[in-house]
Amino acid sequence: MNLEIVSPEAVIFNAEVDSVAVPGVEGEFHMLNKHAAIVSLLKEGVVKVYTHTQNQKAFEKFTGSFQKHPDDDKILVFPIKSGTVELKDNKVIVLAD
Repeated sequence: MNLEIVSPEAVIFNAEVDSVAVPGVEGEFHMLNKHAAIVSLLKEGVVKVYTHTQNQKAFEKFTGSFQKHPDDDKILVFPIKSGTVELKDNKVIVLAD
């Protein structure tokens, strides 16, 4: 699935990933490949980007914006204050503050 994370300033992340977890207003939820279409508001928390089967070299350019998860270096973590997520046709767009 393709994940794009956009802030008011710039596109922060745009790459193929295995899955993504986001902090929804009703709790964290995880979106996998071929997930049903969804739109949701996001609350303060972290976006977790799972990259286990992807080429890790492709993510080196994003390390300034992301941290690696302390328990698994193939999970990238990006803190947000709020935002919106849309998943459609296997493309996830996170509009993050």
